[in-house]
Amino acid sequence: MLEVRDLYKTFNAGTINEKRAMNGLSLTLEDGDFVTVIGGNGAGKSTLLNLVAGVFPPDSGTISIDGQNVTKLPEHKRAKFIGRVFQDPMMGTAATMGIEENLALAFRRGQGRGLRYGITNAERKQYREKLAILGLGLEDRLTSKVGLLSGGQRQALTLLMATLKKPKLLLLDEHTAALDPKTAAKVLETTERIVRRDKLTTLMITHNMRDAIAHGNRLIMMDSGQIVADIRGEEKQNLTVQDLLDKFHVENDRMLLSE
Repeated sequence: MLEVRDLYKTFNAGTINEKRAMNGLSLTLEDGDFVTVIGGNGAGKSTLLNLVAGVFPPDSGTISIDGQNVTKLPEHKRAKFIGRVFQDPMMGTAATMGIEENLALAFRRGQGRGLRYGITNAERKQYREKLAILGLGLEDRLTSKVGLLSGGQRQALTLLMATLKKPKLLLLDEHTAALDPKTAAKVLETTERIVRRDKLTTLMITHNMRDAIAHGNRLIMMDSGQIVADIRGEEKQNLTVQDLLDKFHVENDRMLLSE
């Protein structure tokens, strides 16, 4: 469902601030894979998601989604393939519009934007059913302005919007990092439920090692724009936070020695 081949990306090339963010990274996600991504600051996690989403182009390498080469496709044209939830709860929704209007925009993803055809009663029924899954009472507040919602409510709504029309690929960029622990756990539980139900191919960045271990069928560790560990199956099921810390230190030392 996602195939990344030999990705390179350098920012501020030729200047004192030059930073190689992707260093020949290759990654393949099968249909239905739920992959968690961890790594230190500057490891290249968010750069990887931004390259896949088309926020900026790679210097070299290719990106394919469901067999289609999208490397040169701009971000707005990739939107029909991709659902994305950002770290900032304010980024995924339109604050001055109602909940049902936000959902209607998400429902029309990949089509001409706008609400000129109005929201049908059948759509409203569908939105209520989807919102009820969140367990936040939002199904009774369809016309409420999204700007009045809490951060956790907005992030849960953004998650619902990103998956309303089943995307080929769901990108979660530390989507619980800005939330308090209780709300973060609720959003992660909802994430797991939606991903499992719809069998969504998912790439989730997190700084929380426990969350990386608890969720998904596969875990990758990044460092210096490369994948330094790819853990799956029984090995992932038996993984502990200490195992990950040990592996992180070993890989960190190895990368330092190779420079």
